[in-house]
Amino acid sequence: MIACDPRHPLLTATAALLTAAGHWVEFAAPDPADPADVYLLKARTPAALGLARRLEAAGAVVLNSVGATERCQDRALMAELAGEAGLPFAPSLSPNALRYPLVVKSRHSRKDDLVAKVQDPAGLAELRRQWPDEPVVHQKFAEGDGWDRKLWVVGRQVFGELRRSELAAGTGSESWTVPLELAELALWVGEVFGLDVYGVDVLETGGAPLIVDVNAFPGIRGQQGAPEAVVRLVQRQRPVSARESRWPPGLGGRRS
Repeated sequence: MIACDPRHPLLTATAALLTAAGHWVEFAAPDPADPADVYLLKARTPAALGLARRLEAAGAVVLNSVGATERCQDRALMAELAGEAGLPFAPSLSPNALRYPLVVKSRHSRKDDLVAKVQDPAGLAELRRQWPDEPVVHQKFAEGDGWDRKLWVVGRQVFGELRRSELAAGTGSESWTVPLELAELALWVGEVFGLDVYGVDVLETGGAPLIVDVNAFPGIRGQQGAPEAVVRLVQRQRPVSARESRWPPGLGGRRS
């Protein structure tokens, strides 16, 4: 596992299940001592992506691939790819043709990045003063019901939760059964971006779904069955030769 925080609940639960199934699990250092059959790329730092790229070049299986992960880090590229595929994605606005209200987001997706609703040019100028060096994208503001449809996908299994939008009043979340049409939309996103473990943020506006963000390997906290789904994905991806190999006495497991 390539992760900044090995204590993350999804990762610790997945590691425990893999270990119980006889796999050898470790959190990769910058230079892993021995190659593994499968690497889970949770971190998205330049160092983590560089390590994953070297592992891919050496023939390792990395989930998600470096290319897919990078496609989800650049929101301008994300909107372009989604638009070309016909996905219902929040349209970007040209800086020379802004219409208010609008949403301003960091171009490069990361933890604690910028997401803000702006009502007028004065508000945009103030935001620029607060984030002077931040590359941003502008999206048309979509009026919704104040709830984000949080969709998470592991392989072909879709999880979901309703969560108060960070642009709406109030906080909190609610359990939710994902409608079939949204599950199919989430799987379509994975096909377009080449993702295996990912999140899709959807608003309902005007009676139709609108995708506002895509994330590679999100936390998927509190979703029953998510660690088990990651384990099944890993086991499907392991090379046949690795599944059939016999380890020398004393090693006691297979590396994942």
